[in-house]
Parts: sequence; structure tokens; C-alpha cells
Amino acid sequence: MPRSVRGPFAAATAFILAAVAAPFVLLSVPQEAEAGTNLVINPGFESAGTDDMPACWEKSGWGDNDFTFTTTSDAHTGSNAVTVALTRRADGDRKAMMTEAADCAPHVTAGQQYDLSVWYKSTTADTSVTLFRHDTTLGWQYWTDLMNPPVSTAWNKAEVRTPPVPPGTDQLTWGVSVYGVGSVTTDDYMAELVGGTTPGPVCTGTPAQCEDGKWDVLPMQNPVRSMHSVVLKNGKVLLIAGSGNDTDNFAAGTFTSAVYDPQAGTYKVIPTPDDMFCSGHVQLSDGRVLVMSGNKDYPAANGSHGYEGFKHSYVFDPDTESYTQTNDLNDGHWYPSATALGNGDVLSFGGLREDSTGSVTAERWSADQEQWLPLWQVNQTWSYWGLYPSMILMQDGRLFYSGSHVFGNGTPGTGSAVYDYTANTITPISGLQNKDERDQSASVLLPPAQDQRVLTIGGGNIETNPDASRLTDLIDLKLPNPVYSPGPPLPQGTVDLGTGPVAQTGNQGKMYVSAVLLPDGKVLETGGGLHNRADPVHEASLFDPQTETFDSVAADPEARGYHSSAFLLPDGRVMATGDNPGNGTWNHNVSIYTPAYLFKGPRPQITSIADSHWTYGSTQRITVDRTITKAELIRPAAVTHSSDPNQRYVDLPLTVDGNTIDLNVTSNPNLAPPGWYMLFTVDANGVPSVAKWVHLDAQGSTAALRSTPAGADQPSPHIHDFARDLANQPRKPGKKRASAPVGVRVSGCDNRYGTPGLCVPTIFPDTVKATPKARCTWLSTHDFKLPLKVNGVDDPLRLDPNKNGLACDPTDRMPPR
Repeated sequence: MPRSVRGPFAAATAFILAAVAAPFVLLSVPQEAEAGTNLVINPGFESAGTDDMPACWEKSGWGDNDFTFTTTSDAHTGSNAVTVALTRRADGDRKAMMTEAADCAPHVTAGQQYDLSVWYKSTTADTSVTLFRHDTTLGWQYWTDLMNPPVSTAWNKAEVRTPPVPPGTDQLTWGVSVYGVGSVTTDDYMAELVGGTTPGPVCTGTPAQCEDGKWDVLPMQNPVRSMHSVVLKNGKVLLIAGSGNDTDNFAAGTFTSAVYDPQAGTYKVIPTPDDMFCSGHVQLSDGRVLVMSGNKDYPAANGSHGYEGFKHSYVFDPDTESYTQTNDLNDGHWYPSATALGNGDVLSFGGLREDSTGSVTAERWSADQEQWLPLWQVNQTWSYWGLYPSMILMQDGRLFYSGSHVFGNGTPGTGSAVYDYTANTITPISGLQNKDERDQSASVLLPPAQDQRVLTIGGGNIETNPDASRLTDLIDLKLPNPVYSPGPPLPQGTVDLGTGPVAQTGNQGKMYVSAVLLPDGKVLETGGGLHNRADPVHEASLFDPQTETFDSVAADPEARGYHSSAFLLPDGRVMATGDNPGNGTWNHNVSIYTPAYLFKGPRPQITSIADSHWTYGSTQRITVDRTITKAELIRPAAVTHSSDPNQRYVDLPLTVDGNTIDLNVTSNPNLAPPGWYMLFTVDANGVPSVAKWVHLDAQGSTAALRSTPAGADQPSPHIHDFARDLANQPRKPGKKRASAPVGVRVSGCDNRYGTPGLCVPTIFPDTVKATPKARCTWLSTHDFKLPLKVNGVDDPLRLDPNKNGLACDPTDRMPPR
């Protein structure tokens, strides 16, 4: 809801009084929405109101700034226009808004789109057409910024189309925000229903395919044991294995990657200089891939150390398909996070150091210097964030730790938090269900990124090894004090407990979840397992952010548990690869999911694109071969272990002139960090085009965000006042320390049995009795090659009762006499 200089109830009362005195009768019933009908009341400010504002208009805005609202005779038509001016600004904005009242704000229909226009003059580029909507349950709330009208000293017309109106919305209001020093004068507002009808979808497949899509297993296998998948700026896929969780490869120094070409269906194995097994990775703004840390060593059989992370870092160049070493990180980080910032920098947290302890060192990659900054130049809280903590960039530059992580319990406290790098504070966020059973859950910033809503899906706990859960949680980071609320439970499928698939029961869900943003604005969740490195779950569904519901679709026929990944290809299909169960095997089969939207008739085509290099706050022209309802940028995947915190879908509001479409690009790099993106267009049936690649940055530079001076051509970021009234108290940096203690069996595997590449669970599922026979039977059912060598003298799981140094030999599996 906009922050106004007077409250909404006072504004509504003033409107009623103005209506009595006004020289015209305001509508007492909603205006009928027909194409060509202007739904704006008093669009030219010709009818007087109160508080020095025309009828049905109010002064709105927020923040620390000096401002004036003036009704002027310098009008586009008629006698009046309204000028909003800022003479000083620290933050916030000011705007003339249609009054949030039943008889003033235009009435709309859910699912429809509306063309908005306004005549304006401006002296600053820092203006934005800002849209609010009335939810019949929640009341008035911010919806989105639609465009940044360019500076114009003469009267100019800004035109833009709304996205489809969300469910539960009955009214909208909008205005032109001024958020920089300068002014905007507006007149002659219009909002009209988009007319015309679109033919419905025509099924081009089987009924099942048109309803649920289909999976195909490719004939050619992935040649490497890849647990990292990165979609490159050319549409190819980098698949990183390192040693591939194979101790023989590690001992031999055999480290591998491959580049997969989806169009040719071919793989190219790439020389790989280090063991990038369980590294972090992120696309840089120029399309290269930054790969940080990896595996210095596997756990020692005697328990003297666990996994170790090294300090090395590399950049992979898609043009040369080769790695180049960068400067070292300040610390080792096996399983680090990697979040791209709005200025092209990268922040990284967590992971294991070179001595197996937990790293409390925050790392920052400088886009300008193309190196990791020295420790003294990086803000430090000395906090241990765990392994692969999901850190999502918010619209104001802070990071939201969603609570998704890898291995065991979440962070102490609520399990979720907002991290403010500038203030160097951590503020706990409440509401996450069963925070210590969100190990290898998935978290995604829901489409579109402008909505600032996050979904967290499933998860388990490898330390306690319960059945993975069906829990989902939603949070709206636009609220003053956002907290998680329960989402709908995950649909259930089948689970293979080692003896064949059976239907899931009770609260059985899954961990090792993959979540993929699709061009139609839905989220595909797929893959998973019920327990630590075991018991694959075959289930997939689509989450609709508009209705907050899951819809079951076809399931991947391949097991996709630990070390699996799924990601969007530029043609709108989804690729899934990998599975590494506890017995050390690897699934080299690759699956491709064709969503149902590709069985609903011909695809729209982007027939031309004026420029593939875009800047923030700009308008970019394309042509299409038919009517579309939306367009978006989707950041290519860089995913591992259910984690891709940089995945985002950025709406591009349309200005439509037949088949010529102007796409309005956000002015806020925190919504779309600089880099290469897939541009999709989507028709009314949800059918997407094949993507075009575009590069987004600030005038071709990855320099730090600048405060654009008044009159400059490029607008500065329009930052909103979201999530700024957090109820919990922020935590300042703790005492400086070297590291955090972490157990050597943090991975949930007991390395005292067999080779370090095996994962004999430290805790067996609850259904397995704590007897040698039951545990050995479980291992045998899950394809462990028995017996296993006992490393050392300890036998904590009691798998070697005859104490001959071999666990689960035939004698061990006999019941006690």
C-alpha cells in the first residue's frame, strides 16, 4: 500500500465531501470495463477536490525527501495538470495517485489486461509508472513498476500494458512516481481494457501430454559425474564433476567437466584443473562462470578430518571453453553460497575450510577489479551460515537467507534471516516450519522477481534421517515485517524403498528437490528422495504463484536424488541429470521434460530484436509474429544440491502496437543483476517462444550502482520501502573467530565403513531396526556391495559383530543366537 501524506480513510472521506461539491456526479457503481472506455475518474484533473488535490486524486509517497504538489494551468488539454517535484531526496518517492476508494480507483477483472497511458513532462529520469492493486482479502498493496518514462521537456505520452490482473483483485490505482530531484507534470490519464479474444489451445500431442507434459530419456549418456550444471550465454550447458565424488578419480587427479550442446545433442569433455567437486558457481556479468573452492580432500577413515575445502578459484569462459585461475579466496569454502549483486559483485558465505571446520569468512568478488577482495575490505559478521546457504538478493540489495541449506540442522534461531551487508547486521525472520528438516530443500524467488515472494519446498535432515517432508513455506518480502506462512503440501508420488515403487503415505515428501522457473510463470518441482542418499521419489508438479497451488504432472522416470540437478533450456524444455546414491554409483542418464505448454499449438516467435545489449530503465523494441500477453527475462541456471539462489524471472511490461512490442526494462539492478538473460515471450495460452539471448547492464559497464543526477538519460534504481519494519532485533557482528566447529561426519555418512565415496548413513531411517541384520539388509537392498571393510577399530553402527574387520559379511547378517 502506498505511504501517503494522509491516511487512506481520510482520503476516502475527503473524496466523499468533494463529490458532493463537485460540478459533476461521480459514479456510484463501478464503471463497466469495455475496450475503449476510459476507467479513470477525473483523468484530466478538471474537477476540484480538497487538500489542494483534484477530486479522486491524493498525495502519496514515502521517505526522507522535500516535495511539493501543485495544480498548474500548464496542461496538456483542459485547464489543469498536476506537478510533483522533489527538491531534496535521501530516499523514497512522491506521486499523485488515484484515490484508494471504491468510487475512484478503476475497477478491473482478474485475468484481464489493461492499457494505461498518461501525458507528462519531466525534468528527471528518476520517474516510474507505479501500479497498486486492491486485493479483496488483503486490501490495497503495491503491485509493480511498469516503466520509466524518459525525460521530456515537452508533452509526451507514456503508454504501457499491465500484466494479467491477479486473482482476487477488483481495483487498481496508479501514478507517476518521482524518486529523484526534479519534477514530473502529468495530465490526461487513461486506463482501458485490452480488447479482442485469443483462440484457445489446440492439443498437438496425446491427451496426457497436453495435460501433464512428457519426459524423454536421451540415448546419449552424460560422460561425466556432474553435480554442477550451468547454462551458458550461448545456450550450451557446463556440467562440472571434478572428481565426481569418486575417490579413485581424486587419487589419480582425474578431474572432469563437459559442455553439452542441446541443439547438436553432443558432449565435449573439458580439461579441469582442480577438484571442483562441491564448489560454488555463478555467472558473471560478462557471461563467464566464476567457480569458487572445491574439494581439497575426502574424509579420513580414522576420523582425523572430514571434507576439506581449498581456497582456489577459477573462471570458465564459454567462448574458449576453458578455465583460468583467479586469485585465491581468503578461506577454504567446500559447499559455499554464491549470490550475484546488482553491481555485478558476488558475495559468498559458508562451507568448510581447509581444516574441515566451518568457514565464518564472508567473501566478495569485485566486478571492477575482477578478483576476490582481501579480507579487510569485506564486511564480516563472523557467522557460520552452514553449507550452500540459499542467499537471495532482495530489491534493496540486502540478502534473504531462506533457510534452505545442505546437511543436517539449519542455522541457530529461526532458521531464516535478512542480511544487510552495508549495515553488517543479521535479522532473524520467523515462521519457517521445521527449520531443522529443510536440508536440501529448494527455495526460489517466485515469478516475477518484482513480486519479491519466495517459496521453500520440502527437505529432510541427514543427521536424524526422518522421512523427508511435504512442507512448503511462502514469504512476501514486500511486507513491512515479512514472516513465513505455510504453503500447500507437496503432492505425493511413488517412492522406491529398494524393493520397487510404492505410493507415498502420510506426510512423506522429499529432499533433493529441484525447482525450475518456467517461461509461463510457473515453477516445476521435480526429483527427490525420501532419505539420506536413498529411496528415490518419483513425483513432479507445477506450482502456480497466482493461485498458490500445486498441479501434479508427469514424473521423471529416472531417479534424481543426491547430486542431481534440473534446469531450464532456452527452448523452454527442462533438462535433468545425475543421481548419486549412498552406494557410490552414478546415474549417467539424462532426462528432458517437455512441458504441456509445448503441446498447445504453434509457438509465438520473436521475429526481430532491435538490440541485444540492454540498459536498466530502457525501452527495448522487438517484433513478434502474433499477439503475446507477456515477456520476461530468465537468468540462466547455475544449480547444485537443490540450490540456485540467483534463479529469477523478471517481468518486462509491454507497450503494444500490433506486432511491434516495446519492452520496459526495470531500472533496479537488484531485481535483475547484470549479465546474460534468456528473453521469452508468451501468448495467452501460456505457450512460450524460443528464447533470444540479451545482455543487461548499466551502459555496458559493471561499475557500482550510481546515483544518477537529475536530467541524466538513465534512471537510477527505484528502490521500495519493503521489509523495513522487521519485528526481530538485528544482530551486530560477533566476536572475531577463525572458524566454527563442524563434525567430521557432517555429510551424514559414516566413513568408518568402506571407501570415502560410500555413504553408510550415520543414522538409518526410522523403519530400520537397530540390529546388524536389519541394517545390513537395508544396505544390501540399496545395492551396497557387501561386505564393507571396517576402517580402524571402531564399529559404532554394530555392523561387524564377529569383529573380523568386515561389516555385513554373511555371519554378521545372521540373527544373534
